[in-house]
Amino acid sequence: MKTINNGTLRKKDINQELTLYGWVNKRRDMGGVIFVDLRDRSGICQVVFNRSFLKDDFSIAEDLKNEYCIKVDGKLIERTPEMINPNIPTGEVELMCEHIEVLSKSEILPFNVYDNKEINENVGLKYRYLDLRREKLQNTIKMRSQITMAVREFLNNEDFLEIETPILCKSTPEGARDYIVPSRVNKGSFYALPQSPQIFKQLLMIGGFEKYYQIAKCFRDEDLRADRQPEFTQIDLEMSFASQEDIITLVEKMIKYVVKKVKNLDLDKFPRITYQEAMDRFGSDKPDTRFEMELQDLTAILKGTKMNVFANVIENNGIVKCLIVKNNGDNYSRSDVEHLTDFVKIYGAKGLAWLKYDNNTFNGVIAKNLEDEKLAAMKEKFNITNNDLILIVADKPKVVYDSLGALRLKIANELDLIPKDKFNFLWVVDFPMFEYSETEGRYKAMHHPFTMPSDLEMLKTNKKDVLSIAYDIVLNGYELGGGSVRIHNSEMQKIVFDALELSEEDIKNRFGFFIEAFKYGAPPHAGLAIGLERFTMLLSGTDNIKDVIAFPKTQSASDMMSEAPSKVNDVQLEELGIKVVKEDEDE
Repeated sequence: MKTINNGTLRKKDINQELTLYGWVNKRRDMGGVIFVDLRDRSGICQVVFNRSFLKDDFSIAEDLKNEYCIKVDGKLIERTPEMINPNIPTGEVELMCEHIEVLSKSEILPFNVYDNKEINENVGLKYRYLDLRREKLQNTIKMRSQITMAVREFLNNEDFLEIETPILCKSTPEGARDYIVPSRVNKGSFYALPQSPQIFKQLLMIGGFEKYYQIAKCFRDEDLRADRQPEFTQIDLEMSFASQEDIITLVEKMIKYVVKKVKNLDLDKFPRITYQEAMDRFGSDKPDTRFEMELQDLTAILKGTKMNVFANVIENNGIVKCLIVKNNGDNYSRSDVEHLTDFVKIYGAKGLAWLKYDNNTFNGVIAKNLEDEKLAAMKEKFNITNNDLILIVADKPKVVYDSLGALRLKIANELDLIPKDKFNFLWVVDFPMFEYSETEGRYKAMHHPFTMPSDLEMLKTNKKDVLSIAYDIVLNGYELGGGSVRIHNSEMQKIVFDALELSEEDIKNRFGFFIEAFKYGAPPHAGLAIGLERFTMLLSGTDNIKDVIAFPKTQSASDMMSEAPSKVNDVQLEELGIKVVKEDEDE
């Protein structure tokens, strides 16, 4: 059995007889002497093969190639001063080989694994087992393990119980699409893979466990992006007899514990802002606060203007906001601003008005049409100075927030305004209970339908303005996790379902067993879930969630290595009572 990690050997280990295992990372043939960098998970140790010393085994060393898996026996010696390598932790020592055994040979690899140069992503995913040998991925996967271990340590010490919940569940579509699994025993019926353990962890509270957590596997059939995968992992927790403040205090303490363990960083208290403040200042409910350039409100200043592009919006209960790009006006030409205009149109904006301030004067198309007193008020309120660029969007609040929030991040990246070595955590609280879905023509739960409303009476009469007792934890512009105080009685839950316009039949079919459980002394409870992959991604400094998953999927939710999903044979389909209808067949 392997007992020694190559990367841990130091001068204190000199003169020990050792057996090392690993892969040939690099090989250098100097004639009568061959040097091999022997790599294992912990790092590299140099092994020396000397012809006069090895004799019969030297021919084996001569045949070694990169990524051969080998076993070597020998004595650890100190390197001569001129041979010391300060670039690796083991650079002062090397193993003088006395015996070598080739455990497995390797063909020529499709890419190098011993450097961290970027490779074609599709090639890396096809040969993921080789990609995982690279230092970058080794480090991120290790960090994920360290984070998971630290979470378990913390929650176990806080008297939480780790409890598994089912993977084969009932479909309760109220969010992303479910992945469904056919039942062979009950033909025509289907399980769903859990989008989260939400219902089960609440049932555990009703079951009297009081403090639950789980490193939970979750599945959502939704369009993918750089920070999203069809299967992902949550740090999931729930507490009975707990308030919002209790959860926030506990989770903040847990995150500080994890970051100290993994990054050796001490974090300050996390700021807290409301959902509405986040939207007004940053155009996002997951704001990146590592840089300034907040949204500024022009609605009051421009009220009464004769410029119809602003006046009409304000008269129709819209808003006008802007970004002020300080001292960078000379970095944006007219054509550059046109590109920014095309960018905000992606988010529904009809256009992007702009002003530049140079030589103590406003310039730009709208500068000629906007009243002098409006320009003066703008200059005074926002301390406009020479070389400032003002970018303005006027529209419905959602369009203004979405477009300027995205533009804020785009410009910050273009101008390199975002410090890469900061970890800015914050809490966002007081979310709306519901959001209106234009496609479905109804209100949907912003978090989920089991979230406690802040005002039950308002819920009955004015649901669009009701807030929820919900909270998100945000890190560097990413929603790291979210949670809420839960509804714990069937009467209140029915009022929420009514607000969501769910019929009695819908409620019974989707949540019948859950609502039944509320009748038997359900305790008040609250919880939260943190995305383990996002947490690892941000702490490790990568911007691609695939880097922190051992075997990720592509943007089309496929596995290029195993070629999943794949077709199954007719016998399997017949057992399940399923017939695949081809696209060109008549319905």
